[in-house]
Amino acid sequence: QVQLVESGGGSVQPGGSLRLSCAAPRSIFSNNIMGWYRQAPGKEREVATITSGRTTTYGDSVKGRFTISRDNAKNTVYLQMNSLKPEDTAVYYCYLKTSLSEYWGQGTQVTVSS
Repeated sequence: QVQLVESGGGSVQPGGSLRLSCAAPRSIFSNNIMGWYRQAPGKEREVATITSGRTTTYGDSVKGRFTISRDNAKNTVYLQMNSLKPEDTAVYYCYLKTSLSEYWGQGTQVTVSS
């Protein structure tokens, strides 16, 4: 069973930063779409950012504050989150899409609170 292993969530004050990591099996990491979704309490899951390697898109609410990057040597994608706001509080899910299937991480909690 394919597993996406997330890490890096936690609690931070408004204005702070966090970096999330998501490691994927080498066999499916390369040349596939990866990204991060998030789900706040009582809300639907929404895309934070998606990248194909060539094209990257960000949700309007995170543009200019979040940055996705990938390290192909480590089969890992990162989400750098800066200038965090209380409304960024959510469970963040790593996402990977191949031509055959989609995969999700287990989710990592990010809490922004003073």
